[in-house]
Amino acid sequence: MDHLTKYLLPETQLPAVWLNVLPALKEPLAPPLNPGTGQPIGPEALAPIFPMGLLEQEFSAQPQIDVPGEVLDIYRLWRPTPLFRARRLEAALRTPAHIYYKHEGVSPAGSHKPNTAVAQAYYNKQAGIRRLATETGAGQWGSALALACRMFGLGCTVYMVKVSYEQKPYRRMLMNTWGAEVFPSPSPKTNAGRAVLAEHPDSPGSLGIAISEAVEDAAGKTDTNYSLGSVLNHVLLHQTVIGQEVKLQMQLAGEDPDVVIGCFGGGSSFGGLALPYVLDKLNGSKVRLLAIEPLACPTLTKGSYLYDFGDTAKSTPLLKMYTLGHDFVPAGIHAGGLRYHGAAPLLSHLLHHGYLEARAYAQTGVFDAAVQFTQTEGILPAPESAHAIRAAIDEAIAAREEGRPRVIVFCLTGHGHFDLSAYDNYLNGNLVDFEHPDEEIARSLAALPKVG
Repeated sequence: MDHLTKYLLPETQLPAVWLNVLPALKEPLAPPLNPGTGQPIGPEALAPIFPMGLLEQEFSAQPQIDVPGEVLDIYRLWRPTPLFRARRLEAALRTPAHIYYKHEGVSPAGSHKPNTAVAQAYYNKQAGIRRLATETGAGQWGSALALACRMFGLGCTVYMVKVSYEQKPYRRMLMNTWGAEVFPSPSPKTNAGRAVLAEHPDSPGSLGIAISEAVEDAAGKTDTNYSLGSVLNHVLLHQTVIGQEVKLQMQLAGEDPDVVIGCFGGGSSFGGLALPYVLDKLNGSKVRLLAIEPLACPTLTKGSYLYDFGDTAKSTPLLKMYTLGHDFVPAGIHAGGLRYHGAAPLLSHLLHHGYLEARAYAQTGVFDAAVQFTQTEGILPAPESAHAIRAAIDEAIAAREEGRPRVIVFCLTGHGHFDLSAYDNYLNGNLVDFEHPDEEIARSLAALPKVG
């Protein structure tokens, strides 16, 4: 198999279970807290906006959870996804490293996000819900949920971070085509949006603000629930189909990875690829698991591991996670899906205890890597995915300089066909880097709630 470019699995090897890392943890995960009492909460506290089927998964102690048949039927539209050997990129880099990438951009929505969107729509449909409200950064999650809601006959309302709404109109049009209504956030439709606009009329928006609007939209409506595309345990659980398939495909390639790389915003794609390998690492594996974030939103590399709200309006429970502060508004970089102030509590826990590594990059270097990948491998990556490409190239260069082989696997989370304005800015020299001053991050962190 050492001559192959694509490693393909038949539909019969589509994972039929989701892998749950929670029961395997050596140190217990910090529970979500009620912000009023400071006491741990259980599923009942989240029942007003999530169906019980998902809440059971959020707190589950089962190591594996069966994928429902109706979800598998829809997965088969694009899963299993291909694993590629980046032979042309390897040659261009003159590296002894072997570089593999899992191409999640082949889904109908163009990213990994439908892996959880379809599951969430299914469980909400089973619970009698008629509409889902959500937020989206770059539009990948909003597109995925719009698709999933169409598959199950649900209404869909999306609050899209305003800077991305303006940068990426075709993402909005795709959501509209699937029947979703899309509003730029902050919007005048909610109290949370109006409050931001009153203070900052020109706010570019943030995922924290958009989450506040979507949660407010869903709260108190018996026919509407809230749906989240990252961060929560059940979202990471659904994404583990990625890593499960990669493990089977690497067996076909006859290699084991030395380093597994994923871009990181809230953590859904990185978790989907890395969590099956975390189970190996908990049992002594030496594989490195590397999360890559933007320097303009350095949650893992400059944030603090503390309890914080998941949204700007402080409508969520308190989650212990790496955070830049719920009031933090990142710069309007083109990787909109990575502009979140917090990180998945499970992945934060694993980073804190040394099972993961994190690295941050500025966006011009990321686009350098994206263009090199496009010119060698032929696929235009999403700006989010390009962060993982940047790290993979750097790891391959390190292998060349050391004169030692290295097996690298990264997740190509989505294509960049709706991001051509970003590439236009890069190719015309209009792309700028941004790094928030440390004192600005410190001010944001100073507003975190005090937990004893």
